[in-house]
Amino acid sequence: MAMEENLFSEFEEVSAKQWKQKIQYDLKGADYNETLVWKSLDGINVKPFYHPDDSPQPVQIKSTLKWNITEQIYVNSAEKANEKALDALRKGAESIWFLFPSEEVDLQQLFKDLNPSETPVYLKPEFASEAFFLKLDEFLAPGSQVYLQFDIVGHLARSGNWYRDQKEDHRILDVLLQKCKNLQSFISVDTGLYQNAGATIPQQLAYAMAHVNEYLNHISEKEEVSKKLKFQFLVATGPNYFFEIAKIRALRLLFSTISSEYGLSEACDILAFPTRRNKTLYDYNVNLLRTTTECMSAVLGGANSICNMAYDAIYHKNNNFGNRIARNQLLVLKHESYFEKVANPAEGSYYIETLTHELADKALDIFKTIEKGGGFVTQLMEGTIQKKITESAAKEQEEFDEGKLVLIGTNKHPNPQDKMKSELELYPFVKHKPRQTLLQPVIEKRLAEKTEQERLKKEEE
Repeated sequence: MAMEENLFSEFEEVSAKQWKQKIQYDLKGADYNETLVWKSLDGINVKPFYHPDDSPQPVQIKSTLKWNITEQIYVNSAEKANEKALDALRKGAESIWFLFPSEEVDLQQLFKDLNPSETPVYLKPEFASEAFFLKLDEFLAPGSQVYLQFDIVGHLARSGNWYRDQKEDHRILDVLLQKCKNLQSFISVDTGLYQNAGATIPQQLAYAMAHVNEYLNHISEKEEVSKKLKFQFLVATGPNYFFEIAKIRALRLLFSTISSEYGLSEACDILAFPTRRNKTLYDYNVNLLRTTTECMSAVLGGANSICNMAYDAIYHKNNNFGNRIARNQLLVLKHESYFEKVANPAEGSYYIETLTHELADKALDIFKTIEKGGGFVTQLMEGTIQKKITESAAKEQEEFDEGKLVLIGTNKHPNPQDKMKSELELYPFVKHKPRQTLLQPVIEKRLAEKTEQERLKKEEE
C-alpha cells in the first residue's frame, strides 16, 4: 500500500447530525439534553461529543514550547533566600519566584551567583516603593529576565486599600513606565485571587481583562502606550481539567484582542500555580493528585512558568520535604511524561477549541458590563465585583455541602481515624482581622473549611 494512501478512505464520514441521531435512538426516548448534556457552574453546557462540523477555527495563540519549573521563596533574609534559590536550581528548578515583605533587602546578596539573563526571576513585593523599584532596575543588566509583579489594582481588591492612596500608587506606576529599562515586565494581574475566592472561569477571565483595561486606560491618558510594555498574569488553575486548559488559552485570546486595540504587543507572561480552594486538611495526601492535574492543565494551556504547591502548604510551614515533592511532580511531568515536547498541544481538539471560544465569549459579555458600569475599580468600590464572586462561591459551596462536588477524604470516603489538630503549624482558615478599608476585600476561602472546623472540634471531645 502506498504511504500516501489514506487508510480510512474506505470508511464514509459520519456527520455531527448522524451521530446525534444515533445517540437519540440509543437513548430510547430519554431526553438528550437532560440525560447527556452537563451544565457546569461556569454556564457552559458540555455536550456528550464534539465534532469538526460544529468546531470553531483553532485559536491562534502565541504559547511557548519551553515552560519553567518555578520555585517560590519568601525573602526574610537575602543570604538565606539566595541559598534556597541556588539549591532549588541545582535540584531541577528553572526559575525563581521571590516574595518580598520589605524593601530592606540586599540585591547584591540576593542575586549572588544567579544569572537572570538565563534564569527567569519573578519578584512580588508586598509594598510600593519608587526608590526600591528604580534601584532594582538600575541593578539589573540589559537582557535580564526579571519580572516585577507590581499590581496596584490587585492589591486594592485583595486588601481593600491602595498601597498608599490612589494618586500616589498611580504616580509610582508612571515613574516605572518612564524610567524602567532593564526589567522584563513590571505590571502584573493576579487572577488567582478571584479563582481562590470562588469566581467562575468566565468571571476570572473578565476580571483579568477589566483589570488590564484599568492600567491601559490610565497609561494611554498619560502617554502613548509603549509597544514594548509586557503584562504578566498570575493564574490559579482549578480541578476542572479541560476547562482550565481552555481558560489559559482563552486568557491569551482575550488579551491579544484588548492589547491590539491599544497597539500593544500580544505577548504576555503567564505564571500558573494550583488553586487553594479545593485543598484539604484531612486526607492531605490527596492534595498531591489535585496539584498534579492542575499543573498538567497549566502546561497544556500554555503557561510560561509553573509553580507547584506543596501538599501540606495550607497547614505546615514551608519545609524541604514538601518543596521537594512539589518540585519533583513537575520534574516527572517534564522529563518522564514528555510534557515539554509539543508546543500548544491542545490546538485542534474539538472540545478544547469549543470551550476556549465559549469561555472567552462569556467573559467578554461580563467585561462589557463592567466597562458600562464605570470600570473595574468603580465596580470594586461599589461592591458589585465582590457580590458577583460571593454569589458564584455560594453556588459552588452548596454543591460541595450537598456532596455533588466531591473532595475525596473530606465530603466523600472520609477517614474517621484521621487526626489533624496536633499537625497545625499554620492557621488554615479565613482570618478575621477587623480593620479600616476603603472597600470590602475579595476573600479567598477553601471549600472544606466549615467541614474541617467541625471535625477539629470533634477531635477535642
